[in-house]
Amino acid sequence: MSRPALTRERVLDTAASLVTQHGPDALTMRKLAAELGTAVTSIYWHVGNRESLLDALVERTVADLGALRPTGRTPAQRIVSLARALRRQLRARPHLVAMVHERGLTERMFLPARQALVREAHAAGLEGARAAEVVRAVQFQVVGFVLVERNRERAPAQRPAEEESWDAETAGRDPALARALARPVDEERLFVTSVRALVDGLLAR
Repeated sequence: MSRPALTRERVLDTAASLVTQHGPDALTMRKLAAELGTAVTSIYWHVGNRESLLDALVERTVADLGALRPTGRTPAQRIVSLARALRRQLRARPHLVAMVHERGLTERMFLPARQALVREAHAAGLEGARAAEVVRAVQFQVVGFVLVERNRERAPAQRPAEEESWDAETAGRDPALARALARPVDEERLFVTSVRALVDGLLAR
């Protein structure tokens, strides 16, 4: 069975997959060529050298984060939907996002998401400093939550484990609280709950 034609998009797709799975250090021109079943020279012809390839991946990541579209009927629902979409994008490509940051393009990467949040803040009747507060608070909440998730994933095994740390005594003589804290964290539910509370509070002020 013949391979699909080599194109710039196919090179970038494969390179992005390698970085997403194994990190930027795993992306060599030889490994990329092997994945694509082609010669290194062919890759150079489509994307240039490795630095040019990394620049192209960074530009693509920036563009992807600019494609967020809100859903929902109310400004609050739409802001929460943007926060959820932004978190998913950041979670799906941590190595690529780190590359964007290392190249000093973080502010540019977040600008489209911020502009989308501005539109929803305006739709909710907020302007000036109050609208800015919504934009920044939501962005900080998303980024902070993702960083906590990443740190939890990379942390060594804990002794005692989280579920072993809680009993009625450590939970302030609240057995129901102890049982709840001993259960695994539903990160998606916790994220949505926290963002909704944040947004509802900001819009109600």
